[in-house]
Amino acid sequence: MTARPLKHSLTLRGHRTSVSLEAPFWEAFCEIAAARGQGINELAAEIDAARGVSAGLASAIRVFVLEHYRGSTKR
Repeated sequence: MTARPLKHSLTLRGHRTSVSLEAPFWEAFCEIAAARGQGINELAAEIDAARGVSAGLASAIRVFVLEHYRGSTKR
């Protein structure tokens, strides 16, 4: 895979931020949010709150997507 990460804008608790994700991760993230009946900002805020300080938001989203498709998302 040679896709470069692209910046995507999010609003977390009223503050604008951006995350750089590869297209397949962004698409999967949006699909998961839709399947859960959530907006992407709401799901990103949930992931952000659970990630702690050891991981960046983009990394936390990638791990969330991976865990979701492996069937081990605990949220």
